[in-house]
Amino acid sequence: MADPEGTVRTALIAALGGFLMGFDASVISGVVGFIEVEFSLGKIALGWSVASLALAATLAMLAAGPLSDRFGRKPILRCAAILFAISALASALAPSFAALVVARIIGGLGVGAALIIAPMYIAEIAPAASRGRMVSINQLNIVVGISVAFFSNYLILKFGQSGSDLARQLLLDSASWRWMLGVELLPAVLYFFCLRFVPESPRWLAMHGNEDDARRVLNRFNSRQQAERELLSIRQSLAAGAGHGRQGFRQLLEPTLRKVMVIGLVVAILQQITGINAVFFYAPMIFEQSGIGTDAAFMQAVLVGLANLVFTIVAMSLIDKLGRKPLLVFGVAGIAVCMLALSWGFDQASYTIDQAMLATLPDPVLAASLESLAGTTYDTDLAFRFALIEQLGEDRFLQAESELLKAAINIPAGLILVGILGFVACFAVSIGPVMWVLFSELFPNRVRGVAISVVGLVNSAVSFLVQLLFPWQLANLGNASTFMFYGISALVGLVLVIWLLPETRGSTLEELETRLVGA
Repeated sequence: MADPEGTVRTALIAALGGFLMGFDASVISGVVGFIEVEFSLGKIALGWSVASLALAATLAMLAAGPLSDRFGRKPILRCAAILFAISALASALAPSFAALVVARIIGGLGVGAALIIAPMYIAEIAPAASRGRMVSINQLNIVVGISVAFFSNYLILKFGQSGSDLARQLLLDSASWRWMLGVELLPAVLYFFCLRFVPESPRWLAMHGNEDDARRVLNRFNSRQQAERELLSIRQSLAAGAGHGRQGFRQLLEPTLRKVMVIGLVVAILQQITGINAVFFYAPMIFEQSGIGTDAAFMQAVLVGLANLVFTIVAMSLIDKLGRKPLLVFGVAGIAVCMLALSWGFDQASYTIDQAMLATLPDPVLAASLESLAGTTYDTDLAFRFALIEQLGEDRFLQAESELLKAAINIPAGLILVGILGFVACFAVSIGPVMWVLFSELFPNRVRGVAISVVGLVNSAVSFLVQLLFPWQLANLGNASTFMFYGISALVGLVLVIWLLPETRGSTLEELETRLVGA
């Protein structure tokens, strides 16, 4: 007998990989400010501390799909859980910057595997009518992981500043960033053990000749009649694919797959080129650029996580009603508007050094060092930053940057907050969850593993570049130009989505294969 609750329960367990991915990727946002000073990092090195995870995820994605085709979806997810646990412990204990990067790379391998296998697995067990919502559970868990990371960072920071004996004994006052990274160990262990209670994908079982086991799994999540219909469709799909010979990356170049591969690559690039991981992974840094101070920046980063969570839930309620394309068109248009508004807001900023500004600085020695600049107003963040680095030296400027920005800046800070929250909301209601749903739907059974590996690799590679270059962009191009680039990228993506994207809701995976590929 069909068990709809069992479908949700299984999807929730599989999607714990999404939670760990979101937590692992975003927890670094609270760490970068501490390690930049502790390890005396330059901007590219700082970007590398964030982007190393995405680079490893890129490589893992290339292997995870084929490995899941060979060994099963479930074993690869359990391997990902082990990698998350090792990464959390090694990051917390890292004695050097190099050791921290190695630990982040190990976590990135888990991210890459979980990011493509979890939604693919959920799509392969879910009934067609609820597949969009079920696959979106993975994105919801990614969002929850991001939100928990922001909130966890804020709590650890505040507890470390409390001055309590317990905080000092736990080194929360002097090594708070290590705790921020280490708490991931607990959900990683939980994920590993919970995966014991989910079945293997019925489509993978059928691909490997285990039709009886595939039927039992399908019967758990569908009515008996629907399960038989699905099994027949799977059998026909695999029979049609058998004529294509050995499955592999070369098969993705077939003319029949050209359309779905182009759509997949466009969506993969668009999701990251609009700057979402720059916002998630550097949220406190971005808010500090608006002059609100470190504590408030961490608090506003929590709001980013909450906005992401709320609008992901909205997307889940709409994705099987409105469809994939309407959500994408609306969301990407909103992303463009919000990024262009951010660009304008930062372009309006000015930075004034006068006696009143100097009097607000808590360090009198720092204020005395800036006396020669009193009476000067800078029209751009670049001019302000370069002048202060020349006056103070780069290390001293980095240590006091938040205080200096807070004292000197004149900016529409409310617009910056609204722009970032609006951007996150538009992302969360559209391309955030919709991309992974589309990836699980576009490609035929016979090449789904390798196809998702390729488009996932491209997505992760663009994410890596965004994360690596963002600190450099802020330091060399300025805030306004950086966000302008993301806004223009969203406009280009909007045109491509309207032109290329088909609607996929309501059809089984095998029906979509016939319609999009002509199997």
